[in-house]
Amino acid sequence: MKYEEIESLRTRHPAWTLLKSQNASLVLSFLSRVFVDNNLSGISASVLVDELDEELYGLNQVLGDQRFPKSASEYLDDWADSDHGWLRKFYPNDSDEAHFDLQPAVEKAVLWVKDLQTRQFIGTESRLNIIFELLRQMVFGAENDPELRLAELRRRKQEIDLEIAKAESGEIVLLDSVSLRDRYHQFSRAARELLADFREVEENFRRLDRSLREQIASWTGSKGALLDEALGSRNSISDSDQGRSFQAFFDFLLSRQRQDELTNLLEQLQGIHEILDQDSKLTRIHFDWIDASERTQGTVRLLSDQLRRFLDSQVWLENRRIFDLLKSIELKALQVKEPNEPSLCMDLDDMKASLNLPFERPFYTFPKKVPIETTEVTEGYKDFDSSILTTQIFIDREALLEKVIETMGSQRQVSLTEVVARSNLNNGLAELVGYMSLSEPGLEIVFDETARDRVGWTLDDTYREADLPRVTFTRGEIGNE
Repeated sequence: MKYEEIESLRTRHPAWTLLKSQNASLVLSFLSRVFVDNNLSGISASVLVDELDEELYGLNQVLGDQRFPKSASEYLDDWADSDHGWLRKFYPNDSDEAHFDLQPAVEKAVLWVKDLQTRQFIGTESRLNIIFELLRQMVFGAENDPELRLAELRRRKQEIDLEIAKAESGEIVLLDSVSLRDRYHQFSRAARELLADFREVEENFRRLDRSLREQIASWTGSKGALLDEALGSRNSISDSDQGRSFQAFFDFLLSRQRQDELTNLLEQLQGIHEILDQDSKLTRIHFDWIDASERTQGTVRLLSDQLRRFLDSQVWLENRRIFDLLKSIELKALQVKEPNEPSLCMDLDDMKASLNLPFERPFYTFPKKVPIETTEVTEGYKDFDSSILTTQIFIDREALLEKVIETMGSQRQVSLTEVVARSNLNNGLAELVGYMSLSEPGLEIVFDETARDRVGWTLDDTYREADLPRVTFTRGEIGNE
């Protein structure tokens, strides 16, 4: 870690500020006893005030009345403000009384202080076994080669067969007292850390919910994009990496078979006399896990429901504004529908004086002189070819339609090439275009772009040919005329 990161944690992290505070011993001992040891969450203010009041009374009797001068409610409010952040103060949906919940930073501080105590026994064998087992699970779980997976499964089968053979021969290998204590301390530590992690998981879910609300509240894009983002984010809490991991743990723990197995194993653990310093609370640790996971699961459901209501309220406010505008338009329309004009009893001339100020009159402007061209008109050329005016080609569409009908005969359709083959193109390209532009009731022209035809004609002793899509004339009602 860098210096800046450590300095930021020292000044801002709630766990560090708790350890630096003057009343750290009171906060850690009281909150650890009430919340952590009893695995409680969401304690009402009245109950917590009574508990803290008794704690303060006992300490003041021993240390003096001025050691903790404030009241219990004042201390709780201080611990829950933004400067400390050791407790979370909230109001449940079904209660109007404030409740308090422990923040994950406090539990981290409690675990750190407990680790400062000198341990009589430090085991390493069980942790090494856990490391090896985790490595095997990761490598084996990521292996996609069937041969390697089969080799690993055969290795496990060989180990199990060897243990079965030893058990059948009466050779049973038992763990000694050192190995049992090593594994028990590792189990105890992991069980308590797992229980402490639930608060941090729950706080991470709340932090994710706050970020989604901030994103929606500060949205500057279109409303459609906001709805897409919001609808995609409604499941972000449960679809996050932490949410999927927690859901997998929750489903695993809720299995009836797993619960029975854990209960039986913990009961059998109490019967192992080689472990002398067993903690009786660990016999119900799996029920504490279930309670804590159900609280976290309830928090996820509550946050998702609150996010949905938050989106609904945003849409409701926008819709209300639209309804107000529509209502005002309707009222204006009703007001101008039948204007109440007063009835006239007599006519009066306009009493307003008409004022003509001198400076309102325009100044005199000189008329513009239009220049006149005085050039002479020259005589044009009279000798030019005027035959072009009389040689214009006229396409008779009625004649073209008759040629199509004659060629079609009794058939339902005929192609353009068949019509041209029977009646030549006397006027060349203009007549070809006339065929393709026929528009008569009962006659449909179909252009097939997938097929090509070539149509040729001779004009002015020159043979020409056109490449065009296949054109087909289809008869409708025209055939009955």
